[in-house]
Amino acid sequence: MKILVVDDEKLLVKGLKFNLEADGYTVDTAYDGLEAVELARSGSYDLIMMDVMMPRLNGLEACMRIRDFSTVPIIMLTARTDDMDKLMGFEYGVDDYITKPFNILEVKARVRALLRRSAIASDRGEETGRIVYDGIAIDSARRTAEKNGVPVDLTAKEFELIELLMKNPGRVYSRENLLNIIWGYEYQGDIRTVDVHIRRLREKLEQNPAAPAHILTKWGVGYYFKE
Repeated sequence: MKILVVDDEKLLVKGLKFNLEADGYTVDTAYDGLEAVELARSGSYDLIMMDVMMPRLNGLEACMRIRDFSTVPIIMLTARTDDMDKLMGFEYGVDDYITKPFNILEVKARVRALLRRSAIASDRGEETGRIVYDGIAIDSARRTAEKNGVPVDLTAKEFELIELLMKNPGRVYSRENLLNIIWGYEYQGDIRTVDVHIRRLREKLEQNPAAPAHILTKWGVGYYFKE
């Protein structure tokens, strides 16, 4: 597994690189957001970990640019704990957050969990192939999505979420269910993360996101895909 670590604190980067390499990962490093985007575009990474506050290009802006061409899982490092900041990050395509100062054991656990879920989703996709419903199509093997034949860029979590819903049409999932299935039991973030991702999926896949016809809400219960 290949990881890109990005932070303008060189000692922190050095420590993360040392600890991750000790666990068997290959680690590249960068020290600003623009360099992170360039490396992400030219390299093939299984995960990117980067700080929010960086020179030249901050972490959220870098994440947004990376999402233009990649669905690689992204963990954001932040010294702030404001839930709204985190929700904004999820809007930009962040998959998980780690708050500074952190315990290196927590970092390793979150890296393993995110890589494991990504691998499981990939393996599941190789077995199930393509699903098409009323203009919305996903290809699990290639982890791609289309709307009326036009490719749609989805983040890793957005793809896993729509894949789960489309494979189980009519089944209603509560927010808690979706957090546990998609983000994992160890996820400590805000439950509104689910709402953010559902809204983004509707904006990308529905003809009228304000009146969705496929990604539906069961009021007081949760979300489901139309049968």
